[in-house]
Amino acid sequence: MGDMTNSDFYSKNQRNESGHGGEFGCTMEELRSLMELRGTEAVVKIKETYGDTEAICRRLKTSPVEGLPGTAPDLEKRKQIFGQNFIPPKKPKTFLQLVWEALQDVTLIILEIAAIISLGLSFYHPPGESNEGCATAQGGAEDEGEAEAGWIEGAAILLSVICVVLVTAFNDWSKEKQFRGLQSRIEQEQKFTVVRAGQVVQIPVAEIVVGDIAQIKYGDLLPADGLFIQGNDLKIDESSLTGESDQVRKSVDKDPMLLSGTHVMEGSGRMVVTAVGVNSQTGIIFTLLGAGGEEEEKKDKKAKQQDGAAAMEMQPLKSAEGGDADDKKKANMHKKEKSVLQGKLTKLAVQIGKAGLVMSAITVIILVLYFTVDTFVVNKKPWLPECTPVYVQYFVKFFIIGVTVLVVAVPEGLPLAVTISLAYSVKKMMKDNNLVRHLDACETMGNATAICSDKTGTLTTNRMTVVQAYIGDVHYKEIPDPSSINAKTMELLVNAIAINSAYTTKILPPEKEGALPRQVGNKTECGLLGFVLDLKQDYEPVRNQMPEEKLYKVYTFNSVRKSMSTVIKLPDESFRMYSKGASEIVLKKCCKILNAAGEPRVFRPRDRDDMVKKVIEPMACDGLRTICVAFRDFPGSPEPDWDNENDILNDLTCICVVGIEDPVRPEVPEAIRKCQRAGITVRMVTGDNINTARAIAIKCGIIHPGEDFLCLEGKEFNQRIRNEKGEIEQERIDKIWPKLRVLARSSPTDKHTLVKGIIDSTHTEQRQVVAVTGDGTNDGPALKKADVGFAMGIAGTDVAKEASDIILTDDNFSSIVKAVMWGRNVYDSISKFLQFQLTVNVVAVIVAFTGACITQDSPLKAVQMLWVNLIMDTFASLALATEPPTETLLLRKPYGRNKPLISRTMMKNILGHAVYQLTLIFTLLFVGEKMFQIDSGRNAPLHSPPSEHYTIIFNTFVMMQLFNEINARKIHGERNVFDGIFRNPIFCTIVLGTFAIQIVIVQFGGKPFSCAPLQLDQWLWCIFIGLGELVWGQVIATIPTSRLKFLKEAGRLTQKEEIPEEELNEDVEEIDHAERELRRGQILWFRGLNRIQTQIRVVKAFRSSLYEGLEKPESRTSIHNFMAHPEFRIEDSQPHIPLIDDTDLEEDAALKQNSSPPSSLNKNNSAIDSGINLTTDTSKSATSSSPGSPIHSLETSL
Repeated sequence: MGDMTNSDFYSKNQRNESGHGGEFGCTMEELRSLMELRGTEAVVKIKETYGDTEAICRRLKTSPVEGLPGTAPDLEKRKQIFGQNFIPPKKPKTFLQLVWEALQDVTLIILEIAAIISLGLSFYHPPGESNEGCATAQGGAEDEGEAEAGWIEGAAILLSVICVVLVTAFNDWSKEKQFRGLQSRIEQEQKFTVVRAGQVVQIPVAEIVVGDIAQIKYGDLLPADGLFIQGNDLKIDESSLTGESDQVRKSVDKDPMLLSGTHVMEGSGRMVVTAVGVNSQTGIIFTLLGAGGEEEEKKDKKAKQQDGAAAMEMQPLKSAEGGDADDKKKANMHKKEKSVLQGKLTKLAVQIGKAGLVMSAITVIILVLYFTVDTFVVNKKPWLPECTPVYVQYFVKFFIIGVTVLVVAVPEGLPLAVTISLAYSVKKMMKDNNLVRHLDACETMGNATAICSDKTGTLTTNRMTVVQAYIGDVHYKEIPDPSSINAKTMELLVNAIAINSAYTTKILPPEKEGALPRQVGNKTECGLLGFVLDLKQDYEPVRNQMPEEKLYKVYTFNSVRKSMSTVIKLPDESFRMYSKGASEIVLKKCCKILNAAGEPRVFRPRDRDDMVKKVIEPMACDGLRTICVAFRDFPGSPEPDWDNENDILNDLTCICVVGIEDPVRPEVPEAIRKCQRAGITVRMVTGDNINTARAIAIKCGIIHPGEDFLCLEGKEFNQRIRNEKGEIEQERIDKIWPKLRVLARSSPTDKHTLVKGIIDSTHTEQRQVVAVTGDGTNDGPALKKADVGFAMGIAGTDVAKEASDIILTDDNFSSIVKAVMWGRNVYDSISKFLQFQLTVNVVAVIVAFTGACITQDSPLKAVQMLWVNLIMDTFASLALATEPPTETLLLRKPYGRNKPLISRTMMKNILGHAVYQLTLIFTLLFVGEKMFQIDSGRNAPLHSPPSEHYTIIFNTFVMMQLFNEINARKIHGERNVFDGIFRNPIFCTIVLGTFAIQIVIVQFGGKPFSCAPLQLDQWLWCIFIGLGELVWGQVIATIPTSRLKFLKEAGRLTQKEEIPEEELNEDVEEIDHAERELRRGQILWFRGLNRIQTQIRVVKAFRSSLYEGLEKPESRTSIHNFMAHPEFRIEDSQPHIPLIDDTDLEEDAALKQNSSPPSSLNKNNSAIDSGINLTTDTSKSATSSSPGSPIHSLETSL
């Protein structure tokens, strides 16, 4: 009730300016304050102020049956007075803000400082410059001209820094823009059904105005606030506003308030819209959160008398309800878990960064030491005060070289490559009918090992047609001739189908000649209505005679009942109930059946078993869904107790049983075969009869006759996975899921349990990555729990779309295969880029380091390094990240979570090419001047002009990189690196473009790039050496990787690494991106802390298990499982553990369980990991060894 206070303040302040609403009988403020009431209060208020909902409709000039007239001027006026139905989005970050964020990068800051010092010193001419006594350690006089040019290096570094910053900022900006475009596209696709001028139309949500009559049904996300006018059995989940998870029953006389942002969980009905956009309940909350900041200001101006008290009254609303809306926003923004790829990349970047830091520090120290020893010890020069600036200038030069080494070591291109690759994939996936809502879902999909798919609509076409029927003791294998059916039976059948189905379900004439009739609404009901039409009858007259308002009582379909019933009042005051539903469920409740003459005869359990065997099972084995249609008559007085469902839905009389076919989509079997070849298990989870499900699964190729697999019903599945107390046990799930292929008659919770069970399983060495498809509201939890949730774009409800990561715009399973292909492609693109980038890094670092140590000057100058590092990396990441995917990606097994980013083959390629490049560069460095008959560039003085010698080295280096870029296109050791190169125009353009720029730099770069122009023959040599890369690539490919056991892999994610991330992300998630960047430092600090805590924890766990004697632990649910998914804990009993003080809690957990869970063990890795790279998979060994003894398992893991 946090909003009560709010409502009286609104009514106080805004009563006076109701001049606006003169045209209509009520103002926006009145309606707004009305919507803040709940339940009985609202009913009382409506009675007092307006009379009833009909009166409100009259005041809003709308008709509960016909709706608004829908004329343009009327709609415009409504929009002006009552506002539009959209909530203004948060302002995007400006380009300058993004530039500022890009500048926060540590390496860039170091570079800026170095450049500024260098600039400062170049303009500072000390008096001692002329003094011969100052050591110009490398001799050689300086020309005046060159001394002047000293500033160029600093300026060039600054310029390149600006380039990088602009590129990064532009990328972030375009990413943000794409994301917004995506959001708006998702929003535009959201349509809602309203009645206008007596016609039912679908309009975009933003077009809804106050006074519209909206039709609401199961699975809708309400787009605006409104009052319930009429409907049946409407239940709403208002947890997004109130936090109460119970479903709220809505009725005209008890609780007619329908609020935006809430979900319809059951039933259907109509509402009149009373508040839209920022005036709806969700809108008010968003306004408080500051999403509509400007709106608030306008309101403040209006409500001039808003005094302190009123402002105070605003607070409780925030605290009471703001939190939930916050959660909602957060849930939309990101799933909490850091994606696998990001985890691996962060780890790799940190490793490389550390190595680079060490190298650069050593470089600087060696240079400084060499210089000081040489000057002051060997040459015994005194340190003269007037020489200080000269020395400082040398030291700055050394510092710049050191920074250069560092810059080259850190792969800045990495985050860029990931962003480009993901953004590019997402754009292209649109064309393949995948609308990606979360960027990283696309990459996770590449790792998917299991897909749990719905049957209806995903694997099948969702066009239901009745093909068999059992009427009047006869089983018709095709649609019966109408004349063969008794007239009484026929009339009952038509009435039962026409009345007992949602009136929104219709069959419309086809849009084009010769096409199939259009099915609108619930597809199963469409199939039944189609059956009525096939019997040469019509359902429309029946419906007109008995309009929706006259239905006496409706029991809507839900996943518990699995049937739908409608009660009508007959002219003689007695009641008749029509019922339809899954045949095995409805037949259990039948005690009579209509015979050939249309008379009811007794239907005993024995007859029922007979019918199941002879009619239902044969239908189900043909892959048909069987639906039973039945009825029951009640006396008018005494009126039955309608709320006692068990008594009402009983003693039915069966009219007929029909078999509905939902044909398998033609492209599905092929798609499933591709999945299986790619190492992905497809499981079908459906609400259908097990025989039907099995038949369809065989048609799709999910199961092949003669294989060893399980097909279970939901009930049996539950019995098998629960212990005596009825609790779910992970060990029991582990026994089932590997073989389970079909789960039939499953409830939504079964789906969630299965997904959670597979994800949490430690049964396989890799953690399973599960994708789930869903369309119904009840699939929400499973979609959220899954690593990747696919929602159906056409059939899916809003709730399902909200919970999903990817929306399939064509509802088709084969689009999922496309998503897998793109996901794997992202992974491969990044690996390709890494292979290229790391070769450059290794070579450049070693050259700079050794060069500096031997010749006191890096052969590759700072600016050249920056050109290679920043520009080429950026372009290479573009070139390699936009490789289109090929079918061959589906021929390999998924990489799993612990597969390192850099495989052995890639390591072999990186080191192999590095050896080639280093050999040639050092050859050129030390004997190049003799080969080309030019002056040596070694030991040049401080500001000497650029030498041809070093230019050749630089040029050769770049040429080798260019050709190696082509080598990097393949990472699995393939021979043909040119394969499909013309399918990627971006790649060709970039390679040629980089080549052109390189020519310009060398020939005209001059002093800033330290280049001297080269002759044609020198150019040809450079290109020839570069071409050698391609030949050398073939040589490397012939070396078998299996021989090179000593090569380590890098960038792998062991489970212990995931844990701290998760704990942190818990807290970090509430902050937006910018702040997250700022908190990165704190996170690293936390991570260190976590490491230490972990080590203490492990030691304690060891001690406890040794002292207490090793007992079998009570349960195997590990802390790890619970920590890995902090966000959507649905039935987890553990408490929410805060960030830093979690040690004690977790220790207790570890003691209680005698540190059995592999979690404590995997964490232990971090203790050892710092020194040794553990390549064995700890989680596997831990679970395989005896569960009680951590010592045992550690030995095995080592």
